[in-house]
Amino acid sequence: MKRIAVLTSGGDAPGMNAAIRAVVRTGIEHGWEVYGVEHGYSGLVDGDFREMGPRSVGGIIQQGGTILGSARCPEFKTEDGRRKALRELNRHEIEALVVIGGNGSQTGASELHKMGFPVVGVASTIDNDLYGSQITIGVDTALNIALEAIDRLKVTASSHGRAFLVEVMGRNCGYLALMAGIAGGAEAVCIPEFETSPELLADQIQLAYERGKAHAIVVVAEGAKYNAEELAHYFEENNERLGFALRVTTLGHVQRGGMPGAFDRLLGTRLAAMATEQIAKGNFGVLAGQLKGEITTTPYEEVVANKKELDPQLFDLAQSLAR
Repeated sequence: MKRIAVLTSGGDAPGMNAAIRAVVRTGIEHGWEVYGVEHGYSGLVDGDFREMGPRSVGGIIQQGGTILGSARCPEFKTEDGRRKALRELNRHEIEALVVIGGNGSQTGASELHKMGFPVVGVASTIDNDLYGSQITIGVDTALNIALEAIDRLKVTASSHGRAFLVEVMGRNCGYLALMAGIAGGAEAVCIPEFETSPELLADQIQLAYERGKAHAIVVVAEGAKYNAEELAHYFEENNERLGFALRVTTLGHVQRGGMPGAFDRLLGTRLAAMATEQIAKGNFGVLAGQLKGEITTTPYEEVVANKKELDPQLFDLAQSLAR
């Protein structure tokens, strides 16, 4: 092994730069040349590579986002696009590739592996919906950003006796919303995995006031059946019957742009170091993740074939605590 490459793909996540840094520096420690691929799979198809050294990743561990960039690449989803990527990898004499990203990114990496190219993945997505890692790079920082927003909104909600809907990211996974709801003391949580109707939500909020609460905070996942705007519209239309309206705060991409906390810096570093260790051992087609507190790997066949499930007991806990 003489030369490897690293790319980041999909949504950016706090801690990605820590992972890039670790790939570069541990790769050099193994005696390899390390190249960065700009703009994810788009750069892979276009041959946008640059050599990276220890100093090129200096001072990035505390930065959010990804210094390599990320971009959508519909072309890579086609066989012709992947063959273009393989040609560029061969042209640059790259012998192995590290892919830092979430579900879609690792599915693409798996396809490259099936075509015979050595690939190792690093689990990185704030959605925490990737099989093969109990927690992924970016989740902890994104959760803390959401929690800070909920804490601040609770002050205003209590001062005015209001109900607030806080919409968080997570695509079709309710992990961020559920954890933010539990940690933030929310009165209700709306997530894709467990359907909550507007009428049921109205009952939950009304019960909160009847129990003497001065406010109501509802955390809504962006992938829930009814998003925050739809719920607010329903309450506005039925204001006379329900007796109150809801204010909406959508956190959106604010959650992804934070400076990574200690946990995500360490997780990104450890997962990336595991990835280069697997390359050194010749163990390809695997995802580096954290399972039961240990840094380990899961074969791509399992990663792409399985859906990560949310623990229903956590949803029950959120409901029990909202009293």
